[in-house]
Amino acid sequence: MTILLIEDDERVADLIGRGLAEEGFIIERAADGLAGHRMAMNTTYDLVILDIILPRLNGLDLCQQIRLSQPDMPIIMLTALGTTNDKIEGFDAGADDYLVKPFDFRELFVRIRTLLKRQGTRTAEPAGPRHLADLELDPRTRTARRAGQEIDLTPKEYNLLEYMLRHQGRVLPRAEIAEKVWQTTFDTGTNFIDVYINYLRRKVDRDFEPKLIHTKPGVGFILKAS
Repeated sequence: MTILLIEDDERVADLIGRGLAEEGFIIERAADGLAGHRMAMNTTYDLVILDIILPRLNGLDLCQQIRLSQPDMPIIMLTALGTTNDKIEGFDAGADDYLVKPFDFRELFVRIRTLLKRQGTRTAEPAGPRHLADLELDPRTRTARRAGQEIDLTPKEYNLLEYMLRHQGRVLPRAEIAEKVWQTTFDTGTNFIDVYINYLRRKVDRDFEPKLIHTKPGVGFILKAS
């Protein structure tokens, strides 16, 4: 499951990102309203979390625009604006839920889980399997298969492979992988991204053809069939 988090407070975004990553979600982040709008229009997400007070495009207008193009998208507003009028404006803009800062992460997680259950995207009918060549990832069971053979992946390996599959054909820099999959800043003095890529290569590519995981020297990694 992939969540778009639109939040300009880096500390809050880091807190939410780490917490949800530990629950098995992939988090993609935007730090302003226009960036969030572009991501929401160009990528399919399972849920959106957004602040109201955002640079470049405020959260109320952004919520309305997302709702117009994706009527069924679950949207949670997470904001310091907590009056009754603020909440009414948020719901009128199209939000499905509204949580006031400061908040307890457990409450946020329960609200996310409830919305996803309502949409049938987490426990009832998640999105169908994703494919590339003979590789298949099934988000309903969080399982991977290559040529019909099940591949034993750790939760973090699965999240990494799922992110690469969602962005197949595009070179993914190490910094992007660190931010999106691990919710952390990439340290050039470490090689943990390369270590996990090697784990995946051994499990996904070593005994199969064609090879799917490729290195772009000096840039990053790409998942493609040719």
